[in-house]
Amino acid sequence: MPERPVLRSPRLRPGDRVRLVSPASFPSQELLGESAEVLRGWGLLVEVGEHALDQWGYLAGRDEDRLSDLNDAFRDPGVRALFATRGGAGAYRIAGGIDFDAVRADPKPVVGFSDITNLHLALWRHCGLAGVHGFLAGQRSATATRDLLMNSEPVTLHRDPEAMTVAAEVPGTATGNLVGGHLGTVAHAVGVGLPSLDGAILFVEAERAIGIGQIDRQLTQLIRSGSLRGLRGVALGRFPGFEDYVDRGWNLVDVLRDRLGVLKVPVLGGIDAGHGSHPLSLPVGPIAVLDTDVGTLTVQPAVR
Repeated sequence: MPERPVLRSPRLRPGDRVRLVSPASFPSQELLGESAEVLRGWGLLVEVGEHALDQWGYLAGRDEDRLSDLNDAFRDPGVRALFATRGGAGAYRIAGGIDFDAVRADPKPVVGFSDITNLHLALWRHCGLAGVHGFLAGQRSATATRDLLMNSEPVTLHRDPEAMTVAAEVPGTATGNLVGGHLGTVAHAVGVGLPSLDGAILFVEAERAIGIGQIDRQLTQLIRSGSLRGLRGVALGRFPGFEDYVDRGWNLVDVLRDRLGVLKVPVLGGIDAGHGSHPLSLPVGPIAVLDTDVGTLTVQPAVR
């Protein structure tokens, strides 16, 4: 399958208006303030969604309110980007209710990761919109996110040779739209909105919540569902918490080799994006080139 055309939004410029929204769990007042301060430091005018600090259990308010904040931002022609205040849980409840017509009419990037992967997948499936799997906390992360939004140049992420996922590599090169994010979220989207991965490079990252059996189940779900047919390559992001974890003789690398090896596509490890402190950010949606020889993942810009 050929690469899919990408819907890009204009790059951000100082003076642009942006909005902080909480499509999943709620942030602390402190985290919200820190995110707003980072964005103001870029010269942007920062607004906060009406329900960004609401609390409904572990969610940032009721589904209809979180969705309303999201669509209000997409429909406002003055808002030029949306930043999720945090991940957590709940974006999967509202991703199907996005006003995709408004997105297509006036594309603007969504920035977030973890549970926000649900929004990236929905926007890619319905609109082909490029987004940013990114983070604002910490100077390294904020700088990486800023560069992706305010410059329209490709970005190259280099393999971290110390990352354990390097040992799960499968040599080769691949080119395709970069799709994915948090592994559990991608797997849970099977049957409820996972976009086609035919012709794509799959980017996945995960934190250790239970054990390597969880990674096994999620990758097996993607394989057995047929969702990985036509996949061109896999880029492995961070997997914090698995470094010293062994279950009956197997570690994370054993599971990744066992599950990804059957795909017969190049696998690049050590991409420094995902959970943990000070991750890098990367575009999702645009064309990427994966090359295990030089250990790079080069991605076309998310903005124009």
